[in-house]
Amino acid sequence: MPFAQEQAKSVAVASEQLSKTETIKLRNKHIGQACQLFYRSDPLKIVRGQGQYMFDEEGTRYLDCINNVAHVGHCHPEVVRAGALQMATISTNNRFLHDELVQCAQTLTSKMPEPLSVCFFVNSGSEANDLALRLARNFTKRQDVITLDHAYHGHLQAVMEVSPYKFNQPGGEKKPDYVHVAPCPDIYGGQFTDKMYPNADLGALYAQPIEEICQRQLAKGQGVAAFIAESLQSCGGQILPPAGYFRAVYDAVRSAGGLCIADEVQVGFGRVGSHYWAFETQNVVPDIVCVAKPMGNGHPVGAVVTTQEIAQAFHATGVAYFNTYGGNPVSCAIANAVMRVIDQEGLQQNALQLGDYLLRECGHLKQEFECIGDVRGVGLFVGIELVEEREGRTPDTKAARWVVNRMKQLHQVLVSSDGPNDNVIKLKPPMCFSRENADEFLLAFRECLATLTQDKLATEAATVAATANSTTHGVIASTAETLANKTKLFERQDRLIKSV
Repeated sequence: MPFAQEQAKSVAVASEQLSKTETIKLRNKHIGQACQLFYRSDPLKIVRGQGQYMFDEEGTRYLDCINNVAHVGHCHPEVVRAGALQMATISTNNRFLHDELVQCAQTLTSKMPEPLSVCFFVNSGSEANDLALRLARNFTKRQDVITLDHAYHGHLQAVMEVSPYKFNQPGGEKKPDYVHVAPCPDIYGGQFTDKMYPNADLGALYAQPIEEICQRQLAKGQGVAAFIAESLQSCGGQILPPAGYFRAVYDAVRSAGGLCIADEVQVGFGRVGSHYWAFETQNVVPDIVCVAKPMGNGHPVGAVVTTQEIAQAFHATGVAYFNTYGGNPVSCAIANAVMRVIDQEGLQQNALQLGDYLLRECGHLKQEFECIGDVRGVGLFVGIELVEEREGRTPDTKAARWVVNRMKQLHQVLVSSDGPNDNVIKLKPPMCFSRENADEFLLAFRECLATLTQDKLATEAATVAATANSTTHGVIASTAETLANKTKLFERQDRLIKSV
């Protein structure tokens, strides 16, 4: 990706900033402590970005494997140029006619299935989901909403109420009675797993609790207003719903008079590779779709896309919808540039090819390292679940956090962990991620797994030695020999890693 001349000036500007220590002091003094940092014990000070890389104040380059906001790459020249040009021309609200607004709506809806054809522009995913709930409640004249366990839909009050990822935390607000939580469709570690039900229709099993909620609501004469779900759960641990799940759920919700909302804030715009929108992988059409994060490549812009019928019912209330910055010319110019770049640079196809490669290679690592319990994903949306022991699928939170920190400190590769037990390594890199980047991640990740395994073997060996007096000599010798052989194996793997 070319590095725009005007962007190069930011390198010189970066050298004139505060020291890292001064920045930390000012942040601690003036920024709310609830606003948490990545790598809290040793936070990164990022001063610039380019493509799939970020750089700290010392010039150290980090491979960014987690930033799904910088969708087409940090500081993409065409996106920067489009925003700067429009900002230098005019930026005002959408009560004035402007081509960037209508062209953005036209392009966005052209990528949606029928009958999704009307846009409302907002500033963030939280605003988009909040407006989606408002549209649904207005259209259905109902209040109750069905959400999924571990879901996260934003930080506004209305969407915090449908985000168990937040309200189930210590100190979280009590769930309202009109919010109903169904199980997360996690077939590896959820209520219904492929291990417990090896030959079952897991999509139908996970849809059943939602069907039961709808039936109870109908029996009370209330029905539901909406079902809201991320098309692929991210904060919930990179969850891919089983086949047929959304179709069965959508049928149940609609039979109870509700609308179906697809939260594409983290996974839209070609990230899944096979489709432009993640909900398309389940062959369903939502009533309302919410988009944001990648739409602006770091600029705050989002949208709600719905049907003419739902939009008209909203208009019929007589209450005008006005958002000062939603749909302003600068935001729309940037969003238009992002969608052009996705198409022109073949980034959706890149996500498909690289995603297949990453999943295949991570699958090989799973065969090699017992600490990997599951590898799942689609396109450039991948989760690697770490476990203490594979048979029981016991989450290994400590190992995941250790890997995240080692990847950053030793390899300068940025990954994150998430999920209910914080044991899933998440990959959501910018869409310009390359095969070389994938190999860099894989090599670093392999080293972490090998070191993790060596440390575990050493701990086991120490435990065996500590209990030697209470165990027969033959068993001790056999166990020690097994541990020694395993240790030698990983020492050979370690030498291989370092020689590549």
